[in-house]
Amino acid sequence: MDSDRIGGNTEPSSGNIMVLGLDVGLSPKFDEMNYQVIGNHTKVTEFVLVGLSKDPTSQSVLFWALMFLYILTLAGNSMIVFLVGVSSQLHTPMYFFLGNLSLLDLLFSTSAVPLIMAHSLKNYATISYSSCFAQLAIRAFFALAECFLLAIMAYDRFVAISNPLRYNSVMSSRVCTLMSLVVWVTAFLLTVVPILLFPISFFGHNAVNHFSCEVQAIFKLLCSNTISLEVMMMVCAVISMPVPLTFILISYLCILRAVLRVHPTEARLKAFSTCGSHLVVVTIYFGTLIYIYMRPQAKKSQDGDKIVSIFYAAVMPMLNPLIYTLRNKDVKAALRRVTCGAKSSCFKHTTARWVIGQHK
Repeated sequence: MDSDRIGGNTEPSSGNIMVLGLDVGLSPKFDEMNYQVIGNHTKVTEFVLVGLSKDPTSQSVLFWALMFLYILTLAGNSMIVFLVGVSSQLHTPMYFFLGNLSLLDLLFSTSAVPLIMAHSLKNYATISYSSCFAQLAIRAFFALAECFLLAIMAYDRFVAISNPLRYNSVMSSRVCTLMSLVVWVTAFLLTVVPILLFPISFFGHNAVNHFSCEVQAIFKLLCSNTISLEVMMMVCAVISMPVPLTFILISYLCILRAVLRVHPTEARLKAFSTCGSHLVVVTIYFGTLIYIYMRPQAKKSQDGDKIVSIFYAAVMPMLNPLIYTLRNKDVKAALRRVTCGAKSSCFKHTTARWVIGQHK
């Protein structure tokens, strides 16, 4: 096989290939890679995902762990979306945004985890160029939307604590809907504009040292001039992470100042308790993003980066429903009402059928 198709130095008789500096056993799947010859270059039209491990036991453990986390994510986030929709007690701005957050987590996990599960069972999973960038764009869209949504949720808590008497008028249903729409549209533009303005291509290197189309691993393979793209991505990164995070910090400083003016200690604790869950989610979410995207990047992908990516894609969407429901009396009360209502309805229906049967 021609060595420059793989992007590493190989010897025809060695039986091994070098993938981004990793010694990987030769697989027949590499013979089936698709390329387009353009001038003196071989343009990549398909990527090889190296994965986390080639050990069958490790692959199986990863698959079932992801399956377990994904089921919990589906159950937890679907429950919150359902409760916010059907329970009139949760028809408030705070729970409207919480429903949006759960929907985002549900969609983000669905866009990433099933594909990672499928790739985890293969030594060399392949994905087409267009599918890879579609996956990358979709995941970026949901991640950016969550950054902005967490910022809006911080503003919602600031209004609720600093000006409770005007809370319902300031955060009206129309305002909440408009804010939510701005979040989705802004995330969409920040995702699509760089792709449309700076189309990129890859020549020669096609092996991604990751189990999915992670942006950091993909961009390590770029061989063309990327200065304009890097500038655009830096602008998008500043808008999508530091700006919302700064807004959140300012909101909580204002919340702290407002709470300190409240004299009864119990009232202070109650005010802080309404922000506790959101603070935990913000800390975990932005802490993970900063570790992945804003620290100095090595030229080669590390296994530690893959573990953090699994946490980001599979664990975090599962944690958010637990964080909000375990400490939230309103959500637990709504769940009890829905559950007890369903049981009561089922009991009445069964009793009615039994009575009719006795009369017959």
